[in-house]
Amino acid sequence: MSPRALAILAVAFLAACASPPEAPPQRVPADRVVLLPHADGTAGAVVVRRGEEQATLDKPYATARPAADGKLEIGEADAAATRREFADALQALPAAPASFIVYFVLGQDELTEESRKAFEPVLQDFARRPAPEITVIGHTDEIGSDKVNDPLSLKRAERVRDMLVKRGVPAERIGTAGRGSRDPLVRTTEGAAEPRNRRVEITVR
Repeated sequence: MSPRALAILAVAFLAACASPPEAPPQRVPADRVVLLPHADGTAGAVVVRRGEEQATLDKPYATARPAADGKLEIGEADAAATRREFADALQALPAAPASFIVYFVLGQDELTEESRKAFEPVLQDFARRPAPEITVIGHTDEIGSDKVNDPLSLKRAERVRDMLVKRGVPAERIGTAGRGSRDPLVRTTEGAAEPRNRRVEITVR
């Protein structure tokens, strides 16, 4: 047999032995949405869309992901497993803002005696954040006109700012504003005295 015939037979043999290529396995998209709870255990809501499909996730650890057929698959993730899986990402998240309230004497920018003792938690929260900022918003109750209450609410905010600065918080890290009687904590009739509305709200973020 000629060398050329042997080469042809060898090629034919290899072609007969070679199996047809397998079709690649169907790839399920890895996209996944998990709704994490707030610190108090409650959850907000998020709307997930894929094509014409839409689902609302509004419970802690609710999940949405595309199934093999491309449709949305809704489920619930295991809380402990989710925190292990996303531990690095969760640790990288900034701490949620913290809110504190102090109260004032009627018609003055003097804090109540009890509120004078309430600054330590604010300072502790400020100290544990890498790049903290504080917002201080002053308020009044319904007694008096806007002409009186607006500057009074700002004076209350500035009094709190000054107290924080004296305790070591850099002044440039604090923003102040006064809202007068516009945002009551407790709704009252016009002109009513309400101690809980005579306040300053401190937010650390």
